[in-house]
Amino acid sequence: MTTSRPIADRHRSTSPRHYAVVGAGMAGIACARTLVQAGHRVSVFEREAMAGGRMASESTPFGRFDSGAQYFTVRDPRFARALETAPQLCKPWSANLVRVLDPHGRVAEAALPALEPHWVAQPGMDALVVHWAAPLGDALMTGTQVTAIERDTLDAQRWQLRTAGADDSQHVYSGFDAVLLAVPPARTRALLGDGKLSAALSEKIEPVRIAPCWTLMIAFPQANQATLSHLGPQWNAARSTHHRVAWLARESSKPGRDRIERWTLQASAAWSQEHLRDDAARVEAKLLRAFAEITGVRAEPSHAQARCWPEAQTQVPVGAPHLWDAKSRIGVAGDWCTGHRVEDAFLSGLSLALKVA
Repeated sequence: MTTSRPIADRHRSTSPRHYAVVGAGMAGIACARTLVQAGHRVSVFEREAMAGGRMASESTPFGRFDSGAQYFTVRDPRFARALETAPQLCKPWSANLVRVLDPHGRVAEAALPALEPHWVAQPGMDALVVHWAAPLGDALMTGTQVTAIERDTLDAQRWQLRTAGADDSQHVYSGFDAVLLAVPPARTRALLGDGKLSAALSEKIEPVRIAPCWTLMIAFPQANQATLSHLGPQWNAARSTHHRVAWLARESSKPGRDRIERWTLQASAAWSQEHLRDDAARVEAKLLRAFAEITGVRAEPSHAQARCWPEAQTQVPVGAPHLWDAKSRIGVAGDWCTGHRVEDAFLSGLSLALKVA
């Protein structure tokens, strides 16, 4: 019996190489998966406990919250084909989206047309990245923060990475033919040594600007009692002009979620920047007050948790799908290369992998 070679082998144009991928969000995992499928070896380093990046979900006694990306859209056929590999994982969300207007302290609602489907992964947004990361196995090292990128002490043509673990352990991983950074701009700049490793990359990243975002997650389990089956407005998601809040979503309305009444608020970029240094308790109080003003819900939540994303929404992107310095063999990917959407992150990681493979 004869067997054919795997697709990755048939399309392999060069000998296998070993790539270090820093960051296991959507861009990093898309990049790593593509390289593996092309027959290369990867080592993926993620400082958090699991893959996901800003497609993050928080587990609480009252259910899960999407603390980062709230949904994604599908516009590029390459992203659509990739999603076909996880047909039961992602579902359309009938968000019943409105725009909440607050020009003079008076709240009005205007329904927004559903121009394209809103998709979510279940049971949380991180499930899609985790699913795509699973085949990487031990090549994905979570809880491992890269602290420095250096020339390999045994082979100056290659790279080595210094890392720190959650238990304060330190390791050096060596023998990398290239290093691919899929982390936010601030970390990218730091790992590049402010231009020491690649002046060309640092110059292109310098103009990038990303706004922070405070996120508030609140739960009202009392709304599930027979006497109170639904809490607050009839819509499930809103874009808001309130000076504190830019986005609200009823988490419990998303497919595959626990039905306990839960809401996620994302503060406006300007307000988040102004209150970037505030402690979580103060932010919770201010955003809860805004939630009451917008929705009319005055009940005290049983759960309130604030999280700050220092780099959340791209204001000034790189302007290219990825960056690659062939001389230093260092590459950069992330949604912030072209925008801030989940699909932007996927396409950025994909394009970088195709460039270097």
